[in-house]
Amino acid sequence: MSFNRDILNITAHRPWPMPSSPWVMTQTWNDLLFAHWPVDGATLREKIPRGFELDQFHGQAWLGIVPFYMTNVSPRGVPNLPWMSEFAELNVRTYVCVGGVPGVYFFSLDAANSVAVGMARTMFHLPYFSAEMSVEERDGWIEYDSQRSAASGPSAGFVARYRPTGDADEPVEGTLEYFLTERYCLFTVDNSFHTCRVDIHHPPWPLQPAEAVISENTMADAAGIRLPAVAPLVHFSKRQDMVGWMIRRV
Repeated sequence: MSFNRDILNITAHRPWPMPSSPWVMTQTWNDLLFAHWPVDGATLREKIPRGFELDQFHGQAWLGIVPFYMTNVSPRGVPNLPWMSEFAELNVRTYVCVGGVPGVYFFSLDAANSVAVGMARTMFHLPYFSAEMSVEERDGWIEYDSQRSAASGPSAGFVARYRPTGDADEPVEGTLEYFLTERYCLFTVDNSFHTCRVDIHHPPWPLQPAEAVISENTMADAAGIRLPAVAPLVHFSKRQDMVGWMIRRV
């Protein structure tokens, strides 16, 4: 599945222009589930770095757990490598603003590629963990299983089956779906606790209504966050191509 470079010409939807510096990497996100829970804002504020403002939708904070499968993972100008360019990933995230700019903050990123985990930890200062993961499509369902490696970090697992239940559409600005998905940078801190930013670009999300059956989920618990006993808000996206820029201090 080749990378779609036409996304570089789709820019009218962006909340700010693409960076003037060259982008440095490509990724394609496949069979992605957005699963979101409303979470107590005070709890999340305690977990995010100082200087990050928790971004809320009409006063409500949200935590997302996002399983997907990546292809076309490659530095710019480097061909895809079978052992490096395709693997599963699972993110735990919330939403923040830094200097008035909305973005994503990751509590964890589990991946089924130890080389990618090491590089992302070193180069991008992101809390990546190695995991044993499998992703299969069966009878229209995506069957997803992730178990964090014992040597990598706190025990964390996610087992679910999910599928789309309707047609794809772009989220409308001002809606909760837009707030949760249309994010064009992430924030983290480096080893000296300086705030850092990574810009990304992709077309508007093609979101589909979805259903999910989650049989195991300790991802938030591993971050010290208790999810409410309610069904998550779920959306599916079949494919999203993206480019990313190098990390920079804010």
